[in-house]
Amino acid sequence: MIFQNNVVRHYLKNVYFISGTACGGKTSVSRALGKKYGIQVYDVDAMFPVHQQMSDKDNQPEMNRIFGNADEFFGRSVEEYKNWLIKNTREQLDFVLLDLIRLSQEKRIICDCHITAREADMITEPSRCIFLTNDTSDIIGEYCRRPDHQDFKEFINSASDSEKAKAVCNETLYKLSTERINDIKNSGYLMLERSSKRSIEETVQLAVQHFGW
Repeated sequence: MIFQNNVVRHYLKNVYFISGTACGGKTSVSRALGKKYGIQVYDVDAMFPVHQQMSDKDNQPEMNRIFGNADEFFGRSVEEYKNWLIKNTREQLDFVLLDLIRLSQEKRIICDCHITAREADMITEPSRCIFLTNDTSDIIGEYCRRPDHQDFKEFINSASDSEKAKAVCNETLYKLSTERINDIKNSGYLMLERSSKRSIEETVQLAVQHFGW
């Protein structure tokens, strides 16, 4: 069954999307907004294991790919890794949208996610979506320093050549981020690039103004 975009946008009218690129501040800003206004934050990454259990290998093949270890996971070309990330995210999106429709009918929801500008066009309006970006080339370094990414740090360091694994992963995420930043710049969506001159609280206030809260 295929739902028309206007139908999906109508049923997601209470959902506010915080998307963007790796290390752009999506989770920090989403949580701060949720705390400030008492709004539930729907974390797409946190929901992945739940959706993976609901998926099957015929309809969601990328979500069901099994990697034996870090060498197998990171031992792909940059292009292969990037395409897997894109397909994996797209497969999960179906589960995400149905969750959001169910959760948001009587209340506002903040969605911390990875949708692209083109996907946003299909499911929401510019007034309900912002993109937080970071043009850093040290994405893996930032990931490994974050307290909530220590499992990832342990996994990538378990590779037989962890420096090579980090280089492949970093190049993949940087390439993906660069492509998405260019797409966002050419869209009608608000983009806020991460800056040491702007605090999380100031970014939250810009989001509040954009959302009209």
